[in-house]
Amino acid sequence: MAMKPVVVALSRSGEVTAHKVAAVLGASVHGREGRVDRADAFFANALDHVRDLFAAGVPVVGVCASGILIRAVAPLLMDKLTEPPVVSVSDDGAVVVPLLGGHRGANRLASKIADALGAIAAVTTAGDVALGVALDEPPVGWTLVNPVDAKGAMASLLSGTGATVVGEAPWLADLPKGDGLRISIGTERHGDLGEDHLQFAPQVLTLGVGCARDCDPDELMALVLGVLDEAKVAPEAIHSVNTITLKADEPAIIALAKVLGVPLRLFEADALEAETPRLANPSDVVFAEVGTHGVSEAAALAQGGADAKFLVTKKKTANATCAIAISPAPLVALKGRSRGRLSVVGIGPGQAAWRTPEVSRLVAEAEELVGYGLYIDLLGPLAIGKERSDFPLGGEEARCRYALEQAGKGKNVALVCSGDAGIYAMGALVFELLDRSEADLGVSDAARRIEVVCSPGVSALQGAAARAGAPLGHDFCTISLSDLLTPRDDILRRLKAAAEGDFVIAFYNPVSKTRRTLLAEARDILLQHRPADTPVMLASSLGRPEEYVRYRRLDELEVDEVDMLTVVLIGSSNSRLAQLGEGPRMFTPRGYARKIDGDLSGA
Repeated sequence: MAMKPVVVALSRSGEVTAHKVAAVLGASVHGREGRVDRADAFFANALDHVRDLFAAGVPVVGVCASGILIRAVAPLLMDKLTEPPVVSVSDDGAVVVPLLGGHRGANRLASKIADALGAIAAVTTAGDVALGVALDEPPVGWTLVNPVDAKGAMASLLSGTGATVVGEAPWLADLPKGDGLRISIGTERHGDLGEDHLQFAPQVLTLGVGCARDCDPDELMALVLGVLDEAKVAPEAIHSVNTITLKADEPAIIALAKVLGVPLRLFEADALEAETPRLANPSDVVFAEVGTHGVSEAAALAQGGADAKFLVTKKKTANATCAIAISPAPLVALKGRSRGRLSVVGIGPGQAAWRTPEVSRLVAEAEELVGYGLYIDLLGPLAIGKERSDFPLGGEEARCRYALEQAGKGKNVALVCSGDAGIYAMGALVFELLDRSEADLGVSDAARRIEVVCSPGVSALQGAAARAGAPLGHDFCTISLSDLLTPRDDILRRLKAAAEGDFVIAFYNPVSKTRRTLLAEARDILLQHRPADTPVMLASSLGRPEEYVRYRRLDELEVDEVDMLTVVLIGSSNSRLAQLGEGPRMFTPRGYARKIDGDLSGA
């Protein structure tokens, strides 16, 4: 359960309980407007609010009737392996019910709440009820080596066969004894695992690595796997991959952590240098290059802590090194810092229904939100309680620089854009800054080592086209009419080319308070190449309550009817309006009429 839960309160009768639960979990309280007096944030519609949180992967604890939570999330249920926990708590705090995600933290969450409130945790998961433990959900610091076999093993236990535990694992002490299932505890690799033999590995091993720039990922992977094989330890006992911050963007190290399925943690040179007295192979050459007498050995020890000792000292190939430290007990925390991440996300026009689940998840995971204030506000519950940095319109470069540099510090940052971030938004500017060195007015080296994730959003073009009908059914293009960054002559050249090519055209940034002439010029250019009655759609504030859509003829297009929140869709010479009961709908035929009319029968 990576993200912090949100406690949802729907009435004054449950308000006290909600705040007690929030205090136990270190969570915020979201309250229903007009029905709750005190909350960290308020919402108008409970179903929509809970649905938004759930879609973003946020664990939800609702102090309310279970049925409300069920109705809210039911349309989104798809995969129990990825869905976040949902827990219901009665208003009086007497009963706690894990509704979803029992083996993804909901049962533990319910038990924690119940213990604090003196309540009953109504856990219904068979293993938890009958055995007091879920084999597929070990405690933090432990890994089930063969999770695919857990279901069969649990079924065997529930049938009464019992288990024999070999090794020390206090959390398994109450399992019924028997010879139907063997459970091995330890880091040693076993070759006979199956439904009759499970292994739990304590995460006591910290892997330290280093490599030359652009080292072949296969070289580092082969080195590490060879070392693990020689040491006869299971990879699942590895707690983390650790290295120096200078290697944050090294593809081989990133790939290694991904394959092993463990966090990548980074340490500054001075933190690694502090481990020098404990190193088995200190190097003056390495110190001269990166400011520490060791990377792989030092990083393994730095993560393992003061009590860690070497299981494997530095091993190396031509371009890679690794070392393994072992700690006396499972590690439950992470030292160092993560690799910074910048999520460049498009939230669509603003309404939650048009925002992709991936964007919602990236926003929910982010520590800090950066963007134009209005766009962050449109995120509703996902923005509540998060650090945010609001920038005004016109502050695009400062906005992107700030987001990149914050990520360069190791933070998880979301750069929030309307529409699609890669279409006339911040995506291109982010990569332009990353493509420049610091000396060339780009961003710092630290910022250039971050992970950048781009996630699509519903663009204004797509939203307008959907509202119109199907105007983009044939070839189309988009043109921005803003000459702030693009020379006016270039815009006119593109307008003439699009007009001659008979493209459907979507105009972005059609006018502003100071830019009022280019749209009229565009209209006049287009009238030289397509009929006066060519349909034009004006779509304003798409996806918002004030949405306003209307149609005009090309020769009747008036500049004063358009503002910066309006997308202008100009049909091609073939575009037309279909008259439906709910009004006209714009479409552009693609040639299917020839098939419908039989003109292609001989083709």
